[in-house]
Amino acid sequence: MEAERNSPIAGDDAFAGPASAFDSHHPPSADLINQCVHCGFCLPACPTYVLWGQESDSPRGRIYLTKMASEGSAAITPEWVKHFDTCLGCMSCMTACPSGVDYGKLIEATRSQIERLHKRSFLDRLYRRILFGVLPRPDRLRLLRGFLVLYQRAGLQTLARKSGILRLFPSRLRSMEALSPKLGRRYETPEVSAAVPPQRARVGLLLGCVQREFLSDVNHATIQVLAAEGCEVVAPPGQPCCGALLLHAGEEDRAAELAKRIIDVFEAANVDVVITNAGGCGSCVKEYAYLLRDTEYADRAKAFSAKCRDVTEFLDEIGPRAVRHPLSLRVAYHDSCHLQHAQRVCTQPRSQLAAIPGLELLEIPEGATCCGSAGIYNLVQPETADALGDRKAQLIAPLKADVIVTGNPGCILQMRAALARRGQKTPVHHTVQLLDASIRNIPPIAGAD
Repeated sequence: MEAERNSPIAGDDAFAGPASAFDSHHPPSADLINQCVHCGFCLPACPTYVLWGQESDSPRGRIYLTKMASEGSAAITPEWVKHFDTCLGCMSCMTACPSGVDYGKLIEATRSQIERLHKRSFLDRLYRRILFGVLPRPDRLRLLRGFLVLYQRAGLQTLARKSGILRLFPSRLRSMEALSPKLGRRYETPEVSAAVPPQRARVGLLLGCVQREFLSDVNHATIQVLAAEGCEVVAPPGQPCCGALLLHAGEEDRAAELAKRIIDVFEAANVDVVITNAGGCGSCVKEYAYLLRDTEYADRAKAFSAKCRDVTEFLDEIGPRAVRHPLSLRVAYHDSCHLQHAQRVCTQPRSQLAAIPGLELLEIPEGATCCGSAGIYNLVQPETADALGDRKAQLIAPLKADVIVTGNPGCILQMRAALARRGQKTPVHHTVQLLDASIRNIPPIAGAD
């Protein structure tokens, strides 16, 4: 591996030179860095710049810090690293950028360098090791789910929250507890779900990790909607994590290995399309071609990524066939950052919701701004995440919505927690759950999974 790190790699347009603070394995692209003309259009779009007003905590500031490190005029110090740790990776700057700078590739490459070359504190390393030892592992999440069910049903969660004892815990652990969803029925996902005839397509479903265990009603609703629209749905049981959380946090090598396993599993399933229903997962699998660009999987990754669609994107492409029944609801739609900024899927969810009779679609002010979820961000930067979540909840309150919907599990959990802090009881669900309720003519689910 060390020899690979120090050798030129096909597909990179610039390599770390002797003076660079970076190693030679996929350093941040000089071409992408130089695309930034420092115009400042990204500043009002960046959540951390809006919160703090610091240039070094803006996209162009972080790009400049990356440029300095690549040229050897800055070292990867704890202070330098802090500016990248506080970035949400929400990609709102990409939508705002008139020069088309692919900030997503820059931040992921920079974070990969940080995780290889920077030694974090012992406690930070331990905490991240725990997170990445559990979150990308559905088998371990299943065990965690069992403990959480016991914690909730025994009344321990209610006691802990009312007694104030949680205030004695570190902020990261308090955040983890606050984000835990209320657990009820867990839906088992069939390996194959038949289409309502006539069949229009055979699709694969990416189950996710946290969603598979803690928001299984979302996958259940996704299957119901796709089947009603004439799709046979294949959910390969052997599928691992897609690698999104790892990739977005700089764990490039582990993400690449998971990507290869995902490709193997879905190739064997022989599906026409691979459906995602989590904004972060979708943005990751659509970038497998780039992630695996210099591996033996390069061509296969390109073909796989070309098959990937968000569920609302796919439903928009094939057009409706199942009858939509009325839902008399005021619905506030929240854009998942990786769905709207990274995947550029913005109109399709709104189009699907607007097609439901009786539904009034509401727009949340500052819709392009992150809610603070951002992968593991609300677990490693809880104070900033809470500030953004509270800001989002304050903007939602005047809308007097009956329900809030979004296209990402992290956003669901983040906004439920933010609303709960304000005493707001507005339910938060996935977009596809309202589509399912309309198609099956059932009341929308009022509670959590």
